[in-house]
Amino acid sequence: MTRRRLLGLAALVAVLLVAAGAVVTTRLVAHRSPDRAAAPATPTPASPTPAPTTASPTPPPGADLTGPLNLMLVGVDTRVSIPGWEPHADAVLVLHVPAGLGRAYLFSLPRDLVVDIPAFPKARYPGGRTKLTHAMSYGSRVPGDKRHPSTAQGYELLRTTVSRYTGLRIDAGAVITFGGFDKLVDTLGGVDLYVDQRVASRHRRPDGTMRPLGGGGYTGPQMVYEKGTRHLTGWQALDYARQRYTAGGDYTRQRHQQQLLRALARKLVEQGTARDPQRVEQVVAALGRTLVYVGDGRKLVDFAYALGGLPADRLTLVALPGAGVGSGGAYRGEQLRPLGREFLTALRGGRAEAFLAAHPTLRVRT
Repeated sequence: MTRRRLLGLAALVAVLLVAAGAVVTTRLVAHRSPDRAAAPATPTPASPTPAPTTASPTPPPGADLTGPLNLMLVGVDTRVSIPGWEPHADAVLVLHVPAGLGRAYLFSLPRDLVVDIPAFPKARYPGGRTKLTHAMSYGSRVPGDKRHPSTAQGYELLRTTVSRYTGLRIDAGAVITFGGFDKLVDTLGGVDLYVDQRVASRHRRPDGTMRPLGGGGYTGPQMVYEKGTRHLTGWQALDYARQRYTAGGDYTRQRHQQQLLRALARKLVEQGTARDPQRVEQVVAALGRTLVYVGDGRKLVDFAYALGGLPADRLTLVALPGAGVGSGGAYRGEQLRPLGREFLTALRGGRAEAFLAAHPTLRVRT
């Protein structure tokens, strides 16, 4: 069976968390507006007129969320047709929102980043130093039940691993699988994206059908994404974001997934989706069971409401430079270069904007 990588598509959860916030706000305000409230009963002559009271306004959901906030977004490679298949974290993104919730920074961690994964008794995992992607699969193991790995449990170990590596407390997050993504983009009418380099698809033909996989790899005509502004349908956006056999490899793929996120955020704003509850229902329906939200007691509406006022142009995409590491000539994985690790230090200290001003190459601009 062909392996399907979600790659950077967990970034879409960030779009929903940020851009749907205003929609949730609109919906809640509408439900509480005076014209929707039941008309007060007219008192009978025998009933004393109640003394006027001043009702305390109900605080909006997430009113106490003032930042800083860190949301972890995970795209998983899952083969749902195979019993017991363990989810792998193919995309790990962190959305950092500083205090005041006036801007946000989105960065990716390489799936092959070599990290220390702590022991996890729930899955009987003893801990070890290996690739970040394995934290999700190791954590998902349910002792005594190999056929039903737990995505939420895998997220728990991955979150702990990312938190220890970055030094950031992860407040909430989500896991999104392959299914439903192309439908999600099509629900929005496609997306306009600037393709920053020519990309040939390994997986799709120009008509969108899958290329056959033979003994030597994929064969037949390829879909090609030429450089320039393109309008992509759902399957095209998904396919474009999957490609890592390009100049720059996985780091280029990370950049493309972030650009896709920003393009979708702009599309949501342009369409006025944030003020159209019916459109939001369509977006949520497109995701269906492909989304697993983890909020530690916090509802998704809390974060959506709190981030509802964040404009798309205040979302900064950050590319953390990295390089491969080996042992005895064998490839072990990836590591962040000093500049990437220094950005994380600046982020923790509330100095991200100043750091990016001094190192503008870290900003993803196209």
